[in-house]
Amino acid sequence: MIARDAAEQILRRAETLEAAMAGGDASGGDWQALSREYAEVKDAAAAASAWLRLLDDWADAKAMAGDPEMAALAEEEIERIEEALPGAEHALALALLPKDAADPRPAILEIRPGTGGEEASLFAADLLRMYQRHAEAKGWRLEMLDASETELGGLKEASARIVGEGVFGRLKYESGVHRVQRVPTTESGGRIHTSAATVAVLPEAEELDVEIDPADLRIDTMRASGAGGQHVNTTDSAVRITHLPTGIVVTASEKSQHRNRAQAMAVLRARLLDRERQAAAAERAADRKGQVGSGDRSERIRTYNFPQGRVTDHRIGLTLHRLPEVMAGDLDPFIDALQAADEAARLSALEP
Repeated sequence: MIARDAAEQILRRAETLEAAMAGGDASGGDWQALSREYAEVKDAAAAASAWLRLLDDWADAKAMAGDPEMAALAEEEIERIEEALPGAEHALALALLPKDAADPRPAILEIRPGTGGEEASLFAADLLRMYQRHAEAKGWRLEMLDASETELGGLKEASARIVGEGVFGRLKYESGVHRVQRVPTTESGGRIHTSAATVAVLPEAEELDVEIDPADLRIDTMRASGAGGQHVNTTDSAVRITHLPTGIVVTASEKSQHRNRAQAMAVLRARLLDRERQAAAAERAADRKGQVGSGDRSERIRTYNFPQGRVTDHRIGLTLHRLPEVMAGDLDPFIDALQAADEAARLSALEP
C-alpha cells in the first residue's frame, strides 16, 4: 500500500516546480533544470492526483452511506471506487519506479553479423532495414553513421543514430543476439540454416557524462572501403578513432570529415558510457535479476523463423506468427510486452 503522505508530497513538489517555472525568475540553466525535474515528476503527480481523488471520493461515499436516503447511491459509488482503486494504485506504483535517466535520450544502434557466414551478413542487413522502418513508423530520425557491406548486399557492420521521443527507453530491449532460421538464397538444397546477428543499443552520451583525454585517442583518416553501397563513400573523409586505454575502435564514413569526426566521438562516448552502465549493472546482481534482459550482448533474445512465419522472444516466452509485419518494422507488440514484464519484475523486487 502506498502511503498517502508520499503521494501528497509528489503533488506538492510538482506544484512547486510549476510555480517556479511560471514565475519567470529562474535563469536559463536553472529553468532547464526545473523543466527536466518537472518532466520527471509530472506523470507521477498525475497518477498521485487520480489516486488521492479516489480515496477522497471513497471517504465521502462512506460518510454518505450513513444517510438512509442516500445509502443505495452511496453503495453504488463505493463499489465503483473500489473497482477503480487497484488500477489507480498500480499506475501510481509504476510512476514511482526509479527511472533510467538515459531513457529519453537518442540511441546509438550497432549491428554486426554473428555465426553463419554470408547468411548472417544478409540477416544483419535485414535487421537494419527493420529498425529503419520502425523508426520511420514512430516518427524518429535515423542517421546512418557507418556501414560496411558485403558483395552480396549483406552487412559487415553498421551503426546509426536514432533521434526521437524516448528512443533509448524503447529500443534498449533490442540489445542482444538475434537468431534467424531460414533457407538462404545461396542454398541449393533447400535446407534451413540458423544464423545470428548481434544488436547493441546504447544511450547517446553527453560530453559531461564521459571525460575523454585527447592524449588517449589515435585519430586516422582513410578511404572508406566496402562494396560501394549507399552508405559507403570513396573519398578520404572516413575517420577512425581508437581509444587507446580500452582498445575501442570507432569509424564514421559519411561525406564530411568534420562531421565524421564528431559522429565517431559521439559513438565513442556512447560506448564508454555503456561500459560504465554495464559495470554498474554487474555490481547490482539482485537488481539485475529483476530486469527483463540485462543488455548482455551475448544473450540470445529473439528467433525469427521464416519457414513457420513466427518470431519468438525468449526472455518473456512470447511467440507471434507475424514475421512479415515484424520485419516491416512493427516491433511494438514485443517492446510493449517487454516493458510490461520489466515493470512487473521491478515492482515485485520492491515488495517486502
